[in-house]
Amino acid sequence: MDLHLHNKVIIVSGGAKGIGEGIVRVLAAEGAIPVIVGRNEADNQETIDSIGTGSHVVAELSVPEQCKTAIDTVIERYGRIDGIVNNAGVNDGNGLEHGTYEGFIASLHRNVVHYYLLVQHALPELIKSKGAIVNISSKVAETGQGGTSGYAAANGARNALTREWAVELLKYSIRVNAVIVAESYTPLYDRWIKSMPDPEGELKKITDRIPFEKRMTTPEELANTVAFLLSDKSSHTTGQLIHVDGGYVHLDRRIS
Repeated sequence: MDLHLHNKVIIVSGGAKGIGEGIVRVLAAEGAIPVIVGRNEADNQETIDSIGTGSHVVAELSVPEQCKTAIDTVIERYGRIDGIVNNAGVNDGNGLEHGTYEGFIASLHRNVVHYYLLVQHALPELIKSKGAIVNISSKVAETGQGGTSGYAAANGARNALTREWAVELLKYSIRVNAVIVAESYTPLYDRWIKSMPDPEGELKKITDRIPFEKRMTTPEELANTVAFLLSDKSSHTTGQLIHVDGGYVHLDRRIS
């Protein structure tokens, strides 16, 4: 299917690795111009080199001023922005019982404040292009996890902002949707699972609870949905929280 994304300038925050990299690769395959915004210049460049198109901007998105600088750089480079995928973030484990105020606020900056700032600074260009916004969010906002209040709150905010922006931006024909991730194997996930006493056993316990095919969602599967939501093939879809999760959140996990 031709998604009509050819030459569309799409910002992907945290696009160098994991789910973000999967999104960048699918966008490149669809002929778009992906622009990675992320903190690690070497990782950004490695991904851009491997796909042979697009570019990157180095920014520490938890620093508000760098969000504006990143958007200004993209506008200066391309003269337009056709879409944004807010993806960067980390499940950082600032909980309630053992967390701190400072850690909680830092988690919000790492996981949702930059979602707001990137879109706010890019909005004049998105209005011109009638661009689309996709927010990557997590099941944790709905299911809870324990010990990660900051991340859970940030993902709840991602979901709420998706609906809020969809309403506010109706007058500009800007569509806003979210893709909700449950279990997807990324470098960060790999690091976490390997910290367990029995990584293989723990991984099997997790995948056994995923109703559809007892496997994790691949970054490519998530990316395919993101690309669709950015495209005019989803031209009447806005304000939706779309779970690409093998039924993890909404199907009874007792199903054998």
